[in-house]
Amino acid sequence: MSAQTSSTQSVKWVTADPSAIGLFGLAIVTLVASSQKLEITSGLSYVIPWAIFLGAFAQLFACIQDAKHNNTFGMTAFGAYAFFWFGMAGSWLIKLGVFGTALAKDVDPKQLGFVFLGYLIFTLFMTIGATETHKVLLIIFALIDLLFLGLTFDSFGIAAEAFHRLAAFAELGIGIVSLYGCGASVLNVHFGRTFLPLGAPLRIFKK
Repeated sequence: MSAQTSSTQSVKWVTADPSAIGLFGLAIVTLVASSQKLEITSGLSYVIPWAIFLGAFAQLFACIQDAKHNNTFGMTAFGAYAFFWFGMAGSWLIKLGVFGTALAKDVDPKQLGFVFLGYLIFTLFMTIGATETHKVLLIIFALIDLLFLGLTFDSFGIAAEAFHRLAAFAELGIGIVSLYGCGASVLNVHFGRTFLPLGAPLRIFKK
């Protein structure tokens, strides 16, 4: 009888960096949502589809692709914010009465306040992690901290007008910086060099 041998092969999935499409989704939804908060535009009707398809689905796609890269940080960030926008779109639909007047009348903004508080805590420790990525992403996370800080206090009715403005301008900043990050993520890879600088990581926590 001939000896049988077995061998194991590792298969590596090669996929493109999904950061650009994730940041693009974040940029578009925050730009349109901030325009409503700043009263440049009015209503939520045209905010909702972009919350679903750009804020939610684009970031969810980036989350799944980052999982293939074994990038726990990127997967968690994009996934958490994707589901945030799914939740916000659903909440807006309830508020607008799409699911009936009974649900619309029963809306309590303080419940969203607890959601925003949870996301604020989550974003704070993700900001710590962002110090090991690049400065553009760190700025985005710092602005998201300010966004959720403003949304939390606004929802609980604490200095609501001031914190609403803070949230609005922070969200606008997220959109602008995320667009830059998207462009850098695409063009730096496309040209094979630093076309748009992202900034070196701070490296203040990692040994």
